[in-house]
Amino acid sequence: MIIDRLFIKKTADLKEEEILSNSETPIRSILKSISWRVVGTIDTVLISWLVIGDISLAFAIGSVELITKMILYFFHERMWNKIKWGKQ
Repeated sequence: MIIDRLFIKKTADLKEEEILSNSETPIRSILKSISWRVVGTIDTVLISWLVIGDISLAFAIGSVELITKMILYFFHERMWNKIKWGKQ
């Protein structure tokens, strides 16, 4: 694709450290999962509170959502990290 030619260097032109930097460590994925879920859970609690009108129920929904979506996001990130498409 033209985008690939314009913005992505060929692998042969990359230094070894640049190639390795395209792969994330599991701990980075975990920290990204946690930070994203904090933002997402605040959003879920606020929306639940607005829709339901009960703050304790909104926090209960947010608590369950925090755990389940953090786990799903971690595995989603790890799978995407294995896909070569779109990496330099």
